[in-house]
Amino acid sequence: MATKSSRDIIQDGLWGNNPALVQVLGLCPLLAVTSTVVNAIGLGLATLMVLMGSNLAVSLIRNFVSESVRLPAFVMIIASFVTCAELLMQAFTYELYQILGIFIPLIVTNCAILGRADAFASKNPPGPALLDGTMMGIGFLAVLVVLGGMRELVGQGSLFVDMNLLLGPAAADWVIRPFDDYPDMLFMILPPGAFVGLGLLIALKNGIDNHLEERRKASAPATAASGSKRVRVTGNIS
Repeated sequence: MATKSSRDIIQDGLWGNNPALVQVLGLCPLLAVTSTVVNAIGLGLATLMVLMGSNLAVSLIRNFVSESVRLPAFVMIIASFVTCAELLMQAFTYELYQILGIFIPLIVTNCAILGRADAFASKNPPGPALLDGTMMGIGFLAVLVVLGGMRELVGQGSLFVDMNLLLGPAAADWVIRPFDDYPDMLFMILPPGAFVGLGLLIALKNGIDNHLEERRKASAPATAASGSKRVRVTGNIS
C-alpha cells in the first residue's frame, strides 16, 4: 500500500476525512458530553492520547499479528491506552473525570479509533501512523470544542465555565459572560441540542466544500482556455 503524503494525512484528519463531520463516528460521547467547553476539551484530549498511542502501537506490531487475532489485539491495545488516560484523569483532574463518567471508558468502543487502527495504522509505518492518529485526534477535538462552545454559549450564555477543573485554580476566572441576565435555553444543553448543533456544523462544512468546488470548476475553463492558444505559423512561398 502506497504511503500517503504528510500533507494529505494532515488535510484528511483536520478537514477532508474528519472523524466527526465526515465519517460521523464516535457520536455517543460527542453528543453526550459537549454541553460545556471544559467537558469537550477533557474528552477530546483523552481521545487524542488514545488515538496517538494506539496508532503507533498497532503500526509497530503490524507485521507480527496474524489476521485471526488482528482485531482482538487492536482492541486490547486501545483498552490499554484508555486505562492509562483514565488513571491520568483520576490523578490530575478527578472532578472532571467524575463529570465525564462512563464516557472515558467508552472510548474503547469508539469506532473512529478502531477504524484508524485497522484502516491505516495496520498498513503503514510508525511515522505516518502516528501523524494520522494525531491529526484525526485534533480534528475530533476541534469539533468537540466548537460544539461545546456553541452549546454552552447558546444554552447558558457563558463560555469557559469550570475551566479550573482541567487547568487548575488559575483558570477559575476565565469565564466569559457576554450577555447580562441571559435566560438558560435548556434545549441546547440537552442532547437534542447537540444533534442540532452537530447538524449545523456538518451543513456548514458541506457548504464550504461545495463553494470551494464551484470556484475550482469556474476557474478550470479559464485556465484551460489560456493554455490552449492557437499559434499561427507563416512561411515564405517560393
